Amino acid sequence: MTGQTGVWIAIGATALGCYGVKLLGLSVPAGLLERPLVKRLASLVPIALLAALTALQTFGTDTLRAVVDARSAGLAAAAVALFLRAPFLVVVAAAVLVTAAVRAM
Repeated sequence: MTGQTGVWIAIGATALGCYGVKLLGLSVPAGLLERPLVKRLASLVPIALLAALTALQTFGTDTLRAVVDARSAGLAAAAVALFLRAPFLVVVAAAVLVTAAVRAM
């Protein structure tokens, strides 16, 4: 099996897996989805995934070590801006400016 064939097998397996997950989601009874606990958990999943992605992209490296660098300073600036109830664009601008300033030092 060549490298090209392996890639196409992986793509096909991923596509079939995604289709299977989609079918599984469609086969869940509507009554189950209307339960308050399920609704609450479904509303919290995107928040948890976004928090995990943010933490991984901010503190993660390829060597599985936590790193505190310019990205951390930008995240802290964004957190302060959020705490002060700044608009979204101000939060993003604060994070970008602080990250750039720390990297320039």
